[in-house]
Amino acid sequence: MRKFLLPLLFLFLFIVESLFVEFLPAKVFGFERILVPHFLFIAILFLTIFVGKKQGIIYAAIFGLLFDIVYVEIIGIYLFLYPFISYLIYKLLQVWQSNIFTAFLAALLGISLLEIGVYEMNSLIHVTDLDFSGFINLRFYPTLLLNAAITLIAAYPLKWLFEKYSEAMRDE
Repeated sequence: MRKFLLPLLFLFLFIVESLFVEFLPAKVFGFERILVPHFLFIAILFLTIFVGKKQGIIYAAIFGLLFDIVYVEIIGIYLFLYPFISYLIYKLLQVWQSNIFTAFLAALLGISLLEIGVYEMNSLIHVTDLDFSGFINLRFYPTLLLNAAITLIAAYPLKWLFEKYSEAMRDE
């Protein structure tokens, strides 16, 4: 039963992301901005940090592919970026000490890399005509603030959950 809890958590976060976007008003705080939740990616990064590289990259690849299939017309953007950024964050935290503060900063760095990577890929294939400064003001900063708030709220429970999962894996 315990083996199914982690995939169910990630599937739940995948669904909650789309529901969050669906119910978020178009004008937040009186301004028209694009807020993109990355609840699933935050959890994948915390899994990579507190459980290990192997599990983090496997879940990143699976859910990156699922994200591409469901939401993106081009398969491969999230399939490549989720595992690649997870690996970069894993390597970065081999230099830093893994605690809740560095995990928070690493999650924000990962989200920043993801957003810029997705923008650059969309710009490269001419899916978007938004210039970089417009992207930064319209989507990047609001998305980063939203996900920073969510990470602050979810950091301790995710850390606790993944440390318990890691202990259970070692005991088996």
